[in-house]
Amino acid sequence: MHHKKKWTEQGFTLIEIMVVIIILGILASYVAVRLTGQTEEARRTQAMTQIATFETALELYKLDNGSYPSTEQGLLALVEPPSVGKLPRKWREGGYLEKGRIPKDPWGNDYVYLSPGLHGEFDITAFGDDGEPGGEGKDEDVNNWDL
Repeated sequence: MHHKKKWTEQGFTLIEIMVVIIILGILASYVAVRLTGQTEEARRTQAMTQIATFETALELYKLDNGSYPSTEQGLLALVEPPSVGKLPRKWREGGYLEKGRIPKDPWGNDYVYLSPGLHGEFDITAFGDDGEPGGEGKDEDVNNWDL
């Protein structure tokens, strides 16, 4: 006695497999586009967080030493005692930042620090993806006076 196999036991046809692969490709491209926008937003948020950390450390520096580090001394004064300009009176042993280093901005560039600043007692800027002042979208600067 010979039984015909039921359709459900035959497996998938090439066309069915191709349709599934195409659907998965469309879904993957949609997810990739959504994640790309999230990556840039995450970088901007990280820059804002790092700038806020610098601001707190700079306030502690001023409390100990009577003034903010000069532009020449830069943010580096938060992790090692300055050797130029007005030397700090009571520089805190171990510095003012937890990891003992000044991180690069999320785009891999140095933060720009001015003291006295053009917008306050000090200015801190991350130039965005292009590493240049100004710009829009992913190239837009993140500034402490805008936070």
